[in-house]
Amino acid sequence: MAALQASSLFIPSSSSSSCSGGYSKGTVTASIQVPKLPKLSLADPSAVITKKLVEELSIRNGYAFAEPLHMGVAQKDRVLEPRLSPTSSVETTAKLYAILVAVEDRVEMHDNIGEQRDNWNKLLLNSVNMMTLTATTTAAMAVAAPAPSLRVCSALLFTAATGMSFVMSKIQPSQLAEEQRNASRLFKQLRSEIKSMLALQSPTKSDVKEMMEKVLALDRAYPLPLLGAMIEKFPAKFEPATWWPRVSSYRRQSRGRKTIANAERNGWSEDLEVEMRAIVQVLKRKDKQDYLRLGNLALKLNKTLAVSGPLLTGIAAAGSVFGGSTATMVAAIAGAMAAIVNGFEHGGQVGMVVEMYRNNAGFFGLMEETIKAMLEERDYNKRENGEMCEMKVAMKLGRSLSQLQDLARKSMASCIEGTEVDEFGSKLF
Repeated sequence: MAALQASSLFIPSSSSSSCSGGYSKGTVTASIQVPKLPKLSLADPSAVITKKLVEELSIRNGYAFAEPLHMGVAQKDRVLEPRLSPTSSVETTAKLYAILVAVEDRVEMHDNIGEQRDNWNKLLLNSVNMMTLTATTTAAMAVAAPAPSLRVCSALLFTAATGMSFVMSKIQPSQLAEEQRNASRLFKQLRSEIKSMLALQSPTKSDVKEMMEKVLALDRAYPLPLLGAMIEKFPAKFEPATWWPRVSSYRRQSRGRKTIANAERNGWSEDLEVEMRAIVQVLKRKDKQDYLRLGNLALKLNKTLAVSGPLLTGIAAAGSVFGGSTATMVAAIAGAMAAIVNGFEHGGQVGMVVEMYRNNAGFFGLMEETIKAMLEERDYNKRENGEMCEMKVAMKLGRSLSQLQDLARKSMASCIEGTEVDEFGSKLF
């Protein structure tokens, strides 16, 4: 507290007090003395405690200050460096970075090849339709004015269109492009997952193994080459896509345990577990089954169109070869129908729709398998945090937490009453 001391106060006495309203000027002098504050140094106990507290908080968050605490004001923007945990090592982190580089390369490859195959679909469709329509016009002209040259040109164009239509129906360029788009999106998700792992936690050998398994599973699910490794475009049975490893890193590691040794529940409760099981039932009975049904319909339609297009152009080519007004008329009609079928199949990208349904059914299958595996894990420390899991499920389904809980209540009520849930689990697609 400052001390205020008056050094002098002079009020002169004037004999001429009879002067009208006259005042004599006085002088007031004051001095303020502020006690000097002690200088704060790192040697003081309080400063040492503060430094230790900051370092402890930094270590708990996985980071440490690169510079000591007594940096100058100009160096206040300190750089944070990752601090490796005892279970991590520089070699493990380097391996994870190598996997990240490979994932980045795969994203680029799938983007480029997907764009290329989308161009294939457009160019081949335009070429086939132009040849088919030109041959149809030529065949119609040959009916009105019979000429061998017109029939030969029509037959050649129909034959070429038949071959190209057969190739397009076999490889389904629109479906190939959709496969590469899905692969690129999934590799981008994996890239974000690896970056988050490197930034928020210290990677371990099991993390490296898990990331490698995910990369290889994606490679198997969405192959780049066409010959020998291409996904079957017309399978006997419609199956959802599978792009994840069948054995997860946390799955069923302690299935045989009868009791829970750890009292810490890691954000899980019995109500939350019941809610997750109810959500799984909705996804399995409503969303996944609906996409399997739609996928089967789209696959059957695509099979019919894939056979009809080359068959119609083949009939048109044969009609042009045999000649005669009736055969030429049949060729013209078949060519027109072939153009319609090819335009609907490849212009409408029915193959892409099949792949979209296949991927969506796989998405709900992955959610179902992941939640089940997490609930079967008896050690709560090996589970993901319960509140975080609930939030992720809600975001993936396009719902808020309250909407997710309402859906779980409807699912449980439907199981008790034996009725169907009146809505789908996902609001995104």
